Amino acid sequence: MGKEYISAEDIKYHLSNLKQLTFEVTDACNLNCKYCAYGEFYNDYDHRKNKKISLPAALKLIDYLVELWNSAQNVSANRNVYVGFYGGEPLLNMPFIKSIVDYIDNLHCPHRTFIYTMTTNALLLGRYMDYLANHDFNLLISLDGDEYNTSYRVNKSNESAYPLIIKNVDALKEKYPGYFMEKVNFNAVLHNRNSINEIYEFFKTRYNKIPSIGELNNMGIRPDKEDLFQRTYRNSRESLRQSENYEAIEQDMFMKSGTYQSATTFLHRYSGHVYHDYTELLFGQKEKTIPTGTCIPFGKKMFVTVNSKILPCEKIGQQYALGSVSKTSVELDFQAIADKYNAYYAKLERQCSKCRRYNSCLQCIFNLNNLNETPVCYGFMDEKRFHAYQAGQIDFLRKHPEEYYRIMEKVTVE
Repeated sequence: MGKEYISAEDIKYHLSNLKQLTFEVTDACNLNCKYCAYGEFYNDYDHRKNKKISLPAALKLIDYLVELWNSAQNVSANRNVYVGFYGGEPLLNMPFIKSIVDYIDNLHCPHRTFIYTMTTNALLLGRYMDYLANHDFNLLISLDGDEYNTSYRVNKSNESAYPLIIKNVDALKEKYPGYFMEKVNFNAVLHNRNSINEIYEFFKTRYNKIPSIGELNNMGIRPDKEDLFQRTYRNSRESLRQSENYEAIEQDMFMKSGTYQSATTFLHRYSGHVYHDYTELLFGQKEKTIPTGTCIPFGKKMFVTVNSKILPCEKIGQQYALGSVSKTSVELDFQAIADKYNAYYAKLERQCSKCRRYNSCLQCIFNLNNLNETPVCYGFMDEKRFHAYQAGQIDFLRKHPEEYYRIMEKVTVE
């Protein structure tokens, strides 16, 4: 048996203290976005069949988790648990969402406060906004900017979805202004029909919001679509630098900016003066023992697919499922999961042990090619590259000393 980086008990502990549970409510969608993660570019997901998730299986999983949340393994009193609804388009299966909310609202789980979240394309928002607002949902609306910026978001007839999205979003803002300002945010995809500057200006001007902006996922690309993908893809850092006032935009975006995320990680991992809990303050900071920046299974979230597969995250290929759930049982073999991850970690150990950015690695193993054979880490840093990275972070902080205080006062890194 190889080296044990994580154990079955580690996985059970993280499940007992799970922070986020997300359901893929349906794989059906009322849009046909050209770059969708379940669309023509990709091949690492289950075939979409306009299917709805099993309510009995979801309730079985909740009961399973409640037992762990109420057990002695739970060490986090009064923790928020985010219950998310994802798709496809989740509002196409509103009966499931209402059933889950009703069930959770009546649970006996004294050490948990449940907060509901949803990612939606907003096409059905006009129909369900009262329910979402009344149940205080954190809402993430997918929109890429103005009408041209959003022109990859089309309906099944290949018509622009933008007019109806804007109509519904504006109606929500007018009817529930307080809820809109506090609970509603936007997620934009960067591509060759928009830019960081255009996205930023649109949301700042129209809604006084700072959106999250993500690049197209570059994993699981079908070989025959590689050229089209590359023509559609746009790099966020390059796009930001092309903005005339990019520093002001970046400052306003704060932790939604890669530069601030990198500076924060650098400060928290290398300053030697940031402590995650009182034991680190008293006895010193813990040494990192797990290769790569991959999350320990269920250390951040659990994702349940429409086919009842259990994954640690919605951002990885569904071929990496860790278990499954049915209306009668939850299939999670903690030891088998630990063994699988330990085997992955062992493959990267030699590279990681020589990487100078070992302590602040952000690389997820599931975003590496050839994971089951001989994966090569894209984020590997030798001495020269690490010194360049270090110099870049220090130079940013030297030029923007006020941002050091802002980061240290406002950002908590778990």
